[in-house]
Amino acid sequence: MDYLDTLENKSVYVIREAYSRFRNIAMLWSIGKDSTTLLWLCRKAFFGKIPFPIIHIDTTFKFKEIYEFRDRYVKDWDLNLIISKNEAAIEKGISPTKNDKFSCCNSLKTEALKTTLKQYDFKALLLAIRRDEHGIRAKERYFSPRNINFEWNYANQPAELWDQYKSKSVTEEHIRVHPMLHWTELDIWRYIQREKIPVVGLYFAKGGKRYRSIGCETCCQAIDSQAENIKKIIKELQTTKIAERAGRAQDKEQAYMMQKLRSLGYM
Repeated sequence: MDYLDTLENKSVYVIREAYSRFRNIAMLWSIGKDSTTLLWLCRKAFFGKIPFPIIHIDTTFKFKEIYEFRDRYVKDWDLNLIISKNEAAIEKGISPTKNDKFSCCNSLKTEALKTTLKQYDFKALLLAIRRDEHGIRAKERYFSPRNINFEWNYANQPAELWDQYKSKSVTEEHIRVHPMLHWTELDIWRYIQREKIPVVGLYFAKGGKRYRSIGCETCCQAIDSQAENIKKIIKELQTTKIAERAGRAQDKEQAYMMQKLRSLGYM
């Protein structure tokens, strides 16, 4: 058993543990490489058929390639998809081009998620968060409670010693479950290569540019790269000094912006 098997086994254990504790559970799918890998792990955990809904938060500003990928694999993998939108904010014209990134992300993503979780009364939510991706995400736990207002107290997280998780919630909170905290960006690509997991083509270089992190088209910038396949992406990541989310606008606009967004319920 190699180290990818070890990563996979721990993630599958967390996924199954979450489902056994909270049957009313869902998974968040951004259609990026990490959440698609988590989707793959969930399919493995339940032998090809995921027994809970998959939520996609649709800001309406995603790359067209993301929507095309989503629609294809919802059918191919027989997913129970819930598309979450903040219709009121969209009608008001809130957008990444008109509003500051904090307000836009909070309205089109966080508030949309809050509405969906309340509507379906989900008790737990699976997300593809990794500790190495961003400093504030390094403070997360595998089972991370949110209060009645969906707020996260990042300064008061439960201890997780010897793989003992806080997998119980009180009635006024829900649990965010992060089965991939222990993975790195390089691990993700090596696992995608091994498992032959399909990913959005935006990750592969065209004309000397590619995306390392994808989301709303207006908030993402491509990096200089000649990595047009997974083998070359892995080689590039072994030497690069550029941060994974260097091209994401919401990470740059204000000091501690991601920390502020995540404390309010952002992913």
